Parts: sequence; C-alpha cells; structure tokens
Amino acid sequence: MDRITKLVLRLYEVEAVKFGNFKLKSGIMSPVYFDLRVMVSYPDIMDETAELLWEIAEKNNVKSSVLCGVPYTALPLSTLMAVKQNKPMVIRRKEAKDYGTKKMIEGVFTAGDNCLIIEDVVTSGSSVWETVQSLDTVGLKVTDAVVLVDRGQGGSERLKNQGISLHSVITLPKILEILCEQGKLEESVVKETEKFIQENSFSAAAPTQQAAEKTSSGDNATSNEKKRARKCLCYSSRADICEHPLAKQLFNIMEQKKSNLAFSVDVTTCAELLKLADQVGPNICMLKTHVDILEDFNQDFVKSLQELAEKHNFLIFEDRKFADIGNTVKHQYNSGVYKISDWAHIVNAHTVPGSGVIKGLQEVGGSKGRACLLIGQMSSAGNLATGEYTSATVKMAEEHADFVIGFICTSTLTSDPKFIHMTPGVKLSQGGDGLGQQYLTPDEVIGNRGTDIIIVGRGIYKAADPAKAAQEYQTAGYAAYEKWIAS
Repeated sequence: MDRITKLVLRLYEVEAVKFGNFKLKSGIMSPVYFDLRVMVSYPDIMDETAELLWEIAEKNNVKSSVLCGVPYTALPLSTLMAVKQNKPMVIRRKEAKDYGTKKMIEGVFTAGDNCLIIEDVVTSGSSVWETVQSLDTVGLKVTDAVVLVDRGQGGSERLKNQGISLHSVITLPKILEILCEQGKLEESVVKETEKFIQENSFSAAAPTQQAAEKTSSGDNATSNEKKRARKCLCYSSRADICEHPLAKQLFNIMEQKKSNLAFSVDVTTCAELLKLADQVGPNICMLKTHVDILEDFNQDFVKSLQELAEKHNFLIFEDRKFADIGNTVKHQYNSGVYKISDWAHIVNAHTVPGSGVIKGLQEVGGSKGRACLLIGQMSSAGNLATGEYTSATVKMAEEHADFVIGFICTSTLTSDPKFIHMTPGVKLSQGGDGLGQQYLTPDEVIGNRGTDIIIVGRGIYKAADPAKAAQEYQTAGYAAYEKWIAS
C-alpha cells in the first residue's frame, strides 16, 4: 500500500474527512467535509503530511527562502516543515493586535524573499490569495503554494490566473477513488460527491471575491460568476459597457491619450499644484489631489484647476477617503471650505461605516454626475483592508454600481469589466519609503495583477523634470497594458 493511500485511510479513520450532509460556511449543503484541525492530535499524521508537502514542493522545483502557513490549520504543518527542513518561517495574523508591534506578519525576513505558502485544503483559493496579499504588503514574494487537499473546484485555476502555482499532495476526486477501492465508500456516495464538485466549481475569476456570489445566492452563483468571466477588453470596449458617464469618459480618455497614469500631486501650495498639473497634464488620464494639505486653498484655484482639466483632458480625483456615517459625509462632501462636490469628478471612500457612506455621498454627487471609488485594498504595510473587508467592499460596489465606478486596490477585485481598478504606490522600480508604503512597478500592477490605472506621486513631482518623468510613467504603464491585452 503506497503512502498516499495510507494517509487517506488514516484521515478517514480519524474523521478528518467525513461524508454525509454538512452545511458549509457559505450556507451550501455539501456531501463531504474536511475537518483537518483534528490532525494536531495525531503526530503520525502531522509528520507524514509535512513530509509529503515538502516532497511535492521539491518535485515541482519550488524555490523558497521562507515558509508561511495559512492561518490557522496550516500553521502547525508549516512549523513542522520549517523545523524539518531548517527553513525560516513567518506567521500571518488574521487580525492585528492593538498593542505591541501591531504587525500582521511576524518573523524575520528580507523584503524580496520568496515565500512558500502552506495550506491544508483549497476550494476557491481565497485563503491562499489573502495570504499572498498580506505577504506582499511587507515585500515578500509568492509564486507557489502547496496544499494537502485540492477539492478540485477551481481554486488552482483561479490562483494560476493570479500568478500562483498550486501544488497538491492529493485531490478530492483521488480521495474518493481510494476510499471506494478500499471499501470505505459506496459508489452512490462517490457519484453524489462528484456531482457536487461539478455543480459547485468556481470560475477562473480573481479569488479575492471569496465566492461572495455563492454566499449570497446559493447554487445560482456559478452562472453569476460565468456572466462576469474576465475578458481582456480594450479601454474603448469597456467604455461601451459602462453605464456611468464618468466611467465611460475615463476609459475613453485612457484610449485617446494612450495613458493609464494618474498623478498624485501631493504638494502644499496652489501655485505649485497648478504648475505641475499643467506640466504633466498631457500625459495623464487623472489628477489626484489631497486638497486639505493645501495651505492657501481658494476658489480661484478651483477655477484654474478645472480649466487645466479641460485643457489637457483629464479627470480630477479628490482623494478624500470619506469614512463616516452617511449624514456626516454628505456635509463633508458638499459644504465647508472645500465644497468638493462642486469640482472633483471623483472621490473615494472607506467601507468601514457600511453602505451608508456611499448613500450619503450619492445623495450629493449623484445629481451632479459625480462618481465614487471604494477602497478595497491599500498599499501600506500592515493595513487591514484584506479578506472579508475586501469581499464586502466588492459587494457594496456591485449594489451601488450607479455611483461606484471602481476601486482603489493592489490587485483585481472583480472580473466585471465596468469597474475600474486603480493602484497606488507605483514606481519604475520596487521598494519602500520607510513609512510603510510599498512600491510596485507598472508591469507588476497591470501585467500580473490586472489593474487598470497606475497612481504615481513622488516618482513624478520629486523628479528633476516632472514632465519627463510623467512621460516615462505614461509609456511604461501603457506598454504594460498593451502587453496584457495581447497576451
């Protein structure tokens, strides 16, 4: 009897794999359930699993400097592997502590190290992808993950589309075959489970959605995902799909100017901002402001900024990051010194307060033809905009698509082509700024992560020749887009 068969029989014996009728986290009823947490009580199973996981990594020539187990079931497995193979390990927290170092990634490592992810079971791939994103915020790179059981429901394909190769010790179909051959399962149970796998498979869309459609709409989710299967559409084609006039306008600007560059002009005087906007205007599709850092804000400045936007054909995005209850953000958006709704085409918001923040902004901006971006992810180290927060943000965007036109994010959040993805923290070379900002290249952001607009700040306004720097970023960003479209 081979090692895999012996392990499967042991897992069945200790009820780490069960057959019957089980309600999953998503609410779907499943004929099979994996409870691999029980492995920690069986040292022989843990030891063999750790060995097999490492062997599958070696078989696939996976190179890694450090290991990380997906919390929490895979943590003891990664610990065993780290000790056995004398490999450093890091721990990803699911939530930050409000004391001590407050780190989300614990351990000693060097930015740029390649990290191997260890997981127990993969269904949609969302848990692995969340870990990839958390590791990325501190500069750790991930190209591969190993898993004990791949349920064969599309997780491997979804991760592959995000540049992650998943290597499994065994698949659920193989487990069914072994248990049937060993007389542990009736053929009817095998067929029922195989049918379940086929009817509840995930499309190759980004795993960050965490099967939100399945959670909310049960068995209809498969068809919903297929409707939104990601297509490599050009900007003009996506403009045709968009319902919101500003989204259409933005995609058309990007196509006409051959630019997916947003310039974040974080200076403190109106004169300096206007000068830079005029210099780089021909190269950008959008100008991003932080109006509350201007020391001499006035209405003449607003008029001049709008004239430059018209002259150079770019949109104005005020990066206000609204994050209060609906009634408060209405006043912040429409009133006060800045009267943002009068001049900013686009604003953005955190979703921490719930959908009320969107409704409050829409009450003001909707009638003025304005639009909103939601903050789905952030580029700063240790940020908490991951996992369930990101999934909930996507759902809110879908429910308010008549006002929300996209996301601030570090990777594609939805395959729906009408939503635009904008990524901050972009430079021509990767690195960090010492204050938590993590820089990514245009090729990484657009080519590998599938986002649409690169947001560049200091790389342009700190340059000796901002206009020349803007042209370089415009060229690099658009070249990455053309390469992605052609692939």
